[in-house]
Amino acid sequence: MTNQPEGPSVRLLRVGEQVRHVLSDILQRGDVHDDVLAKHVVSVTEVRMSPDLRHATVFVKSLLGQDEEAVLKALRTNTAYLQREVAHRIRLKYASKLKFLADESFDEGSHIDKLLRDPKVARDLTPDEGED
Repeated sequence: MTNQPEGPSVRLLRVGEQVRHVLSDILQRGDVHDDVLAKHVVSVTEVRMSPDLRHATVFVKSLLGQDEEAVLKALRTNTAYLQREVAHRIRLKYASKLKFLADESFDEGSHIDKLLRDPKVARDLTPDEGED
């Protein structure tokens, strides 16, 4: 029986959070000279690091989910610049390769909330009159 921790290590979480802060700062300041990114507010919601810290999956959400595909394309077009900036600001042995994905967790949460508010489901969630 091994004592393997469940989920990512503290170091992976810490580095992922540092990368998230750096990317958020770059996007907030408008350091990326891209027309699409200049027109949209982009939130970096999460960064998941690979165990060797060489790859970072970056989850992003544009404000109100507007033009999500165009924003992702702009981020992917500017990946080399963003990788250089992250490597420069966070001193790691290797510059992490960034992969940008849309954050679907908000959509999933909204979908679950909508399901729970459905009258048929709400009826099943309320206790029956005869039960104690």
